[in-house]
Amino acid sequence: MSGFIKQIGIKMVLAFGVFLLSPLSVFASEEASASGEPHGSFAITFLWIAVILIAAKISSLVEKWGQPSVLGELVIGVILGNLALLGIHFFEPIKTDSIIAFLAELGVVILLFQIGLESNIMEMRKVGARAGFVAVVGVIAPFVLGTYLIGPMILPGLTTNAYLFLGAALTATSVGITARVFKDLGKLQSKEAKIVLGAAVIDDVLGLILLAVISALVTTGAVSLGIVSIIVAKAVFFLIGAIVLGQLFAPRISKAFSLINTGTGMKFTIAISFGLIFSYLAQVVGLAPIVGAFAAGLVLDPVHFRYFKDPEMVSEFKEALSDLQVKSKEKIMARLNYYAKRHLEEVIEPIALFMVPIFFVFTGINVDLKTFLNPQVIIAGIVITFIAFIGKMVAGIVAGDVKRWIVGVAMVPRGEVGLIFATIGKQLGVVNDEVFSIIIIMVILTTLLTPPLLATLLRKK
Repeated sequence: MSGFIKQIGIKMVLAFGVFLLSPLSVFASEEASASGEPHGSFAITFLWIAVILIAAKISSLVEKWGQPSVLGELVIGVILGNLALLGIHFFEPIKTDSIIAFLAELGVVILLFQIGLESNIMEMRKVGARAGFVAVVGVIAPFVLGTYLIGPMILPGLTTNAYLFLGAALTATSVGITARVFKDLGKLQSKEAKIVLGAAVIDDVLGLILLAVISALVTTGAVSLGIVSIIVAKAVFFLIGAIVLGQLFAPRISKAFSLINTGTGMKFTIAISFGLIFSYLAQVVGLAPIVGAFAAGLVLDPVHFRYFKDPEMVSEFKEALSDLQVKSKEKIMARLNYYAKRHLEEVIEPIALFMVPIFFVFTGINVDLKTFLNPQVIIAGIVITFIAFIGKMVAGIVAGDVKRWIVGVAMVPRGEVGLIFATIGKQLGVVNDEVFSIIIIMVILTTLLTPPLLATLLRKK
């Protein structure tokens, strides 16, 4: 009981600490405005970054109730962004801070780069036909339902582009949420888990191509079959070209730079530069930068960095084991090599811990809860959430000789990918506040409801 009271006390202190930062931020903002110095404006941005990061960490308390951290970051952002409704205007300047907006954009690029790193090309090749069928159906069914049926029915009067983004937001699958549930219950090696995780990788690729097509259509203002074909060709050829050329040149580039330095800093520089350059190239050909970031992550394999030093701890353990004669030596060395190969992902992790929460919290901050006062928005959000479930449940039907309900439910959570679609649509001026709020409702509900539903089905199995 005393431990519980102590835990509650810590939570209250943390929350109160963030609240105390608010008057300080207002004071700093006023000082910066009065002085007219650019350094003052930078200083207040530093404070906003600290506030966002602390708020994101506090929001991770949702993990104690079995929910993914992304849900907490989104919710805490919504709270901070709507305190003005209660007469508290401390956090309003965050919404218009261009530096925070830039960091949020960089955060989503880092996020997709991470997803690409985790989605190894060789593993994708091993994905069976069933995972491919699940992914294709899991993209087509919700997209068609959202764009051409339910969207026009419950939200009449919107533009075609708005319906396209609504349907696209329904296609996403947040593999991180699903994988966490399978892992927590010790089911990662089940047939259902392998199909779902494989399908989620393909789902991401298809979703990113779809996002690129729709974004380009909005930008060009054309919807002809020829334009669509060109955009699809661009997306496909960019991904294939980036992967092929990347696989060809990445080892050579890595080897060349290893002649200068073989340390972690050089490895980090090569990796993050690949992600940023590919993001730029994607933008040049008319695709979303996150498509390039994802492709860059797919390109970079641990083998490309074989000329670099192992992590210091791995090197020390290998040296200690070199003269050791034990039966388990090979197993230990295998595990050390595994961690050495994962070093690239671990090198990227710190910058992701810094940037990615900014994206989610900033996205939540820009949610206008006043739109939720509209009963039509609430009803539409619930209906769209229902369609989001149905669209992925249909995908489970083609999963083959496995528990189809498990596969279908596991594909439901939209998480960060759905937010990315909605945010890009809003940036392009296609998704208005109402549609954005509806998508947020759908993301929150699918993210919140899936873990307990999936856990229940897995325990029954």
